[in-house]
Parts: sequence; structure tokens; C-alpha cells
Amino acid sequence: MKAFVFHGPGQSAWEEVPDPAIKEPTDAVVRVDAVTICGTDLHILKGDVPEVQPGTILGHEAVGEIVEVGGDVRTVRPGDRVLVSCISSCGRCSYCREAMYGQCRGGGGWILGHLIDGTQAEYVRVPFADLSVHALPSTVDSKDAVLLADIFPTAYEVGVLNGRVRPGDTVAVVGAGPVGLAAITTAQLFAPERIVVVDLAPARLEAAKRLGADAVADAREAPEQLVADLTDGLGADVVMEAVGVPETFELCTRMVRPGGRVANIGVHGRPATLHLEELWIKNVTITTGLVDTHSTPTLLRMAAAGRLPTAQLVTHTFPLDRMAEAYDVFARAADTGALKVVLGGEQHEVAVRGA
Repeated sequence: MKAFVFHGPGQSAWEEVPDPAIKEPTDAVVRVDAVTICGTDLHILKGDVPEVQPGTILGHEAVGEIVEVGGDVRTVRPGDRVLVSCISSCGRCSYCREAMYGQCRGGGGWILGHLIDGTQAEYVRVPFADLSVHALPSTVDSKDAVLLADIFPTAYEVGVLNGRVRPGDTVAVVGAGPVGLAAITTAQLFAPERIVVVDLAPARLEAAKRLGADAVADAREAPEQLVADLTDGLGADVVMEAVGVPETFELCTRMVRPGGRVANIGVHGRPATLHLEELWIKNVTITTGLVDTHSTPTLLRMAAAGRLPTAQLVTHTFPLDRMAEAYDVFARAADTGALKVVLGGEQHEVAVRGA
């Protein structure tokens, strides 16, 4: 089969690799129909995630069809159309029993495209299939469903739920990339008074307005003053960091009101300064987190009912074999206007192994 393989910082290729096979009785093999590229994949290509070994197939989000299952798999079977979650769950360790699947100590967590071969391939082996894939209703298109593998649960859980968005809140989202835009849409489920979005790119600020932002601000033009003006000088009740650089995290801490919450979603590769000399007296809560994907079934039901605007986040589509081009477009988002890039998505006849 063909797959997108990481060969070290700045080196990758769409190339021939061995087909995946069942290794454990809890595994499934999925024929990939649609995948997407995550900002974390770009971090890996830059060498920012040293745990990823050269020779690893990248990707941790996919939609596809089951072609083979291990003997202990009970909830899916060959021919089923499924969403492959970005998080794998053993279901047995203490963290999984508390639905903290991202912290799984039984061999799961974020492993696809990180510690084992991932989804940017024609086929992928998925460990712990009973808890790590989700059956898809026929009404949800593959290009839409793949956004529920990572960005929507990440925005909802690590941003909206960790930030405890409540009716009447002022919510600020710093970063209008795919996760920040998903945070805008899912924050609206809790009826905040207003949502303010900060970014550098005019196209992303326009996308934020289309998705429900009440006010937008250029990050270079003192956005904390806009938030102060809208809140009688108090600041936002909830501020979500959706970029992952020190400057945006520090901006978030300046925008939050006393007693407010800063929910860090972004993946940080450099240290940020925590100004406790200013924050200690303000009763500010700061949360961090890796997504657990416990909300994925709920989000899938909402998508099936047409309550999530997933399609509006997809700006570019490619066939799987144009993976390198798709990476280039996604990496140059400021020039290309890319939000979410989806590869594949065509419907195929199911090829069941061993049939």
C-alpha cells in the first residue's frame, strides 16, 4: 500500500510500505476513505515531537471501512463504516475508567501517527477497536465526519468544557484556525453573551464571523483593549488559547477577568512565561489538556442532525496520493487561506480481506 512516511525533520514521502496486519486480538484494520492534516503533524515534520521515530506513518484522524478485525473485537465487523478516533483507549486502566482516554496507561492515548503507524495511508491498523472507532451513520459525509476525529472534540472538551462556558459569558478565542473555529461553534451551545475572536489573518477572522463570532480583532491591534471595552474593563469570563505560542498564551492571561478561566488548547513547543506576580491575586483558573474524545458520540449525533457546521471548515480537498501537495497548502495557510484540508472522501466498494 501507499502511505505518508516521516523520515526525520523536514523529510517525508508518499511511498510504498507493507500492508498493516492484525497484531492483537483487539485490533481492527481499516481501509481509509478520508483523512485530514493536523497542526500537530506539522510540528512532527519540523522535529518538534522527538517521540516520533523516522519511518513512522503520520496521521491520527480518518474515516474508513473495516476490512479485518481481531478475535476479541465485538462492536464492529468487516464492512462497517467508521470514524477512527485520534485517541485510542484500552478501556481498562484507571484513566480510561474515568473517561480520560488521552491519559490511557494501557497502551492507548495518542499513539496513531505518534508512537505507531498512523492514518495517512491506504490502510491503518487501529488498536483497541471496540473503544477507538465509532460506527458512522450513513447521513454523515466522510469529509464532514473526519473533522470529528480530533478538532471538534478537542475544541469542545479542552476549550469549552474545560473553560466552563456558561450562559451570558463573554468568551474570547485567541486563534481562528480549525480548532479555534470549532471552539466558536461549540461554545455557542452554552449561549454566551458574546464571542470575541483574535487572529492575524483577515480570512480567518472572516471565517470566525461567518461561524458566529460577535466581534473580531487583529492580534497586532491591542485586542485586550477591545475585550476590556466590551466588559466594562473586567475582561472575558473565558479565554481559549488555540495557537500554541508563548505570545498568545500571555495575551490570554491579560484578557481574562478576575475569577475567570483560561483554557489552553494549543500545542506549545516553547516555554511561555506565567506571570504569577500579576495573576495570583485574580483567582484565575488555567487549564491544559490533551483531548480524551469522550464527547465524540455526542458530537456525532449532533453532526447527523445537522447541528455542527463541519463543512464550512473544509477549504481544500485532494485525493490521497497528493498528500505532499496537501501538506504544502496546509502549512502555508496564511497564503493559501487553508482552514481544514481533507484528502480522499470518495465512496468505494468495500474490499473485505479474506473474503
